[in-house]
Amino acid sequence: MATSSSQSLGASVSSLRSSLSLLDSSISILDAGISDFPRLKSVLSSTRHFELTTHHNLQTAQQSLASELEPAISTLLQRSELYIAKLERKQESLRARSELLEGRLKALRQKKERLGYAVERLNLQSQQRQRQLRMSVAATKD
Repeated sequence: MATSSSQSLGASVSSLRSSLSLLDSSISILDAGISDFPRLKSVLSSTRHFELTTHHNLQTAQQSLASELEPAISTLLQRSELYIAKLERKQESLRARSELLEGRLKALRQKKERLGYAVERLNLQSQQRQRQLRMSVAATKD
């Protein structure tokens, strides 16, 4: 009986060693699988990849932004309208000045033509008097 009890104890010890070996292997596998969990936890907790907000929060943010920007936009619109009006007045002034100068230019062209005709007439009169003078000088010599 001692042998059978020794055999059964041997089988139990062998089975226990096999169980311990299997448990050791399982612990190694689990340790390799979870060894990176602390690092992953800190990385994922400090970095948020996507953050969802409610529709109400989004509307509130939009209204807040609109209320902040509205005075600045209104001021810029008023400034631009004043500047556009100033440019339109300047454009009208330049058009009127252009029309005035164009009228003066036509009057000066007409005056230039009249003076040109007067100079031409005076040149012709001068040439005619010179001929008359030569003829009278020639007639007195004979």
